[in-house]
Amino acid sequence: MTNFEKNFHQEMVSQLHNFAAVGDAARLKALLSRSPSLINATAGNGWTALMYAARNGHFDVVRILLEGGCDRSIINKSRQTALDIAKFWGYKHIANLLANAKGGQKPGFLPTEVKEYSNYFGTTLLDRRSDKRIDSKWLSKKQSHPATVYILFSDLSPLVTLSGGAEKSQQPEVRLCRLHHKDVEQYMIQTEEFTLIFLGVDLQFHMNLTVAAHNGKVLQEDDEDGLVAWFALSINPTSAERFKQKHEDCYFLHPPMPALLQLPENEAGVVAQARSILAWHSRYRFCPTCGSATKIEEGGYKKTCVKEDCPSLQGVHNTSYPRVDPVVIMQVIHPDGNHCLLGRQKRFPPGMFTCLAGFVEPGETIEDAVRREVEEEAGVKVGHVQYVSCQPWPMPSSLMIGCLAVAVSTEIRVDKNEIEDARWFTREQVVDVLIKGNQRSFFVPPSRAIAHQLIKHWIGMNANL
Repeated sequence: MTNFEKNFHQEMVSQLHNFAAVGDAARLKALLSRSPSLINATAGNGWTALMYAARNGHFDVVRILLEGGCDRSIINKSRQTALDIAKFWGYKHIANLLANAKGGQKPGFLPTEVKEYSNYFGTTLLDRRSDKRIDSKWLSKKQSHPATVYILFSDLSPLVTLSGGAEKSQQPEVRLCRLHHKDVEQYMIQTEEFTLIFLGVDLQFHMNLTVAAHNGKVLQEDDEDGLVAWFALSINPTSAERFKQKHEDCYFLHPPMPALLQLPENEAGVVAQARSILAWHSRYRFCPTCGSATKIEEGGYKKTCVKEDCPSLQGVHNTSYPRVDPVVIMQVIHPDGNHCLLGRQKRFPPGMFTCLAGFVEPGETIEDAVRREVEEEAGVKVGHVQYVSCQPWPMPSSLMIGCLAVAVSTEIRVDKNEIEDARWFTREQVVDVLIKGNQRSFFVPPSRAIAHQLIKHWIGMNANL
């Protein structure tokens, strides 16, 4: 091939990639109709037209390229496919299309759903069914139903048991004790010192019910609505001690950290919901407006002042509802893309470094909270901020909002009142700790912490994305 031919070919590839990147489907189709062999052509960085379309969220262009027979398995020089790129940038509809394109799906099977980020405490067994919270008759009936599940708490610690581990090689698994009305009835009758929260209905039973309805099956009269309700019941320490004496195979899981991290992920989500609501009830016993007593309503999700002329009974007052405290947690990336900023507090175990974090203030955006906290704690200025995922953190009621933050300055000036230390770590250092397990120099939080997942997310990134 002559130099002229090479240059002409490169120009055609560049045009194709540009049309894909900007979403010009008409001109892309026209170019491919004249030169179909260009469909899988790569640029110097190994990118194809499909990758550029996936990177910029152009669904129609991705569909055209797939229909034209492009190769979805091609990887660029940073080892990413078009699917990897679409997932990274959050284009779920494009990721689903790429995952289920012709040739990657067996006939008769439902399309594979590309999952969003799922952090520990963020997955649950339940459908919350908030519509049932105001149905007092339904709630009352479900409380005594023999299928209803109760999760017992004392001092915000859930009752658990050890299951499995019959084989010598197996470790017993910590699981929630799923109790029923007959197990807890006496504690709800003999004392007023308890709090009852409706958590929702069993998601699996709910799904089976939906499938049965689609198949034309009719519930029997004694099945009621077929929904298995779950409640959280908090009892006082005296009652908890009496319960433990009768159920020696169960115990209350504490202290919360790191003990709660032992639970299976879907049960951890149930505990996150229950523990946060119960913590709100234990900490806010009186009306914050006038100081009078309150009564619990809506399945435990609302407190109403008993004083008839209290201002909180007029208009909208968020003090009547459980609080959620937003916290930003950020993986700060060096301007060179190959270092990240991690810090530590004095209370951390020796050698542990993690992402910087802080509470969002009233009237503040997530992006501004990230920039403010990083500069306050480490003296580093941040420019672009990108949301990644979030994690409920029931200690007692935080929502960790995970972000990537690109630094525009590099000098570290630690505020000793905020943190003990902060450093730039190279990608190689972090890979050595996170992937290879070498923790001689430092270590990061466990995989069930969102900080771990943010750090891992950054490792999977590169300048090519």
